Amino acid sequence: MRPSPCSEREPENRVRRGDDEAGQVTAFVVIFLAALFAFAGLVLDGGLTLAAQVQAIDEAQAAARAGAQALDTTTYRATGTVVVDPAAAIAAADAYLAAAGSSGQVSVAGNQVTVTVQVTQRMQLLDLVGINQLTVTGTGVARLERGVLVAGP
Repeated sequence: MRPSPCSEREPENRVRRGDDEAGQVTAFVVIFLAALFAFAGLVLDGGLTLAAQVQAIDEAQAAARAGAQALDTTTYRATGTVVVDPAAAIAAADAYLAAAGSSGQVSVAGNQVTVTVQVTQRMQLLDLVGINQLTVTGTGVARLERGVLVAGP
């Protein structure tokens, strides 16, 4: 009678293949998942940061336009010269930013109003690895002009 294959045992001194690589798959999976998680964090939080950048630029540009509309009517009536009233321009830009729920720095130089807005974006996934937030800056510039200077496209 033939011995059953189940009854045969491997010799004690025989080395089984793969014993020297025990745990290698586990380490690979852990590293792969960590890299995948980091990449997902960069994609998600990077997109949120870009959206915050666009928001900062939009709010700064709109606030600068609001400020540039602050015409110094006294000078205009007396001389016919179009000049920005700096105090009114700063107040108008600040009022726009307050209504939008933001804050920023407003400066007036001649007929040009410059507004800089900072938006802080909280991280969603990268917060778990210690990157809590990123701050982005947007700048808008508007200039008070009289009439149309050049035909547009």
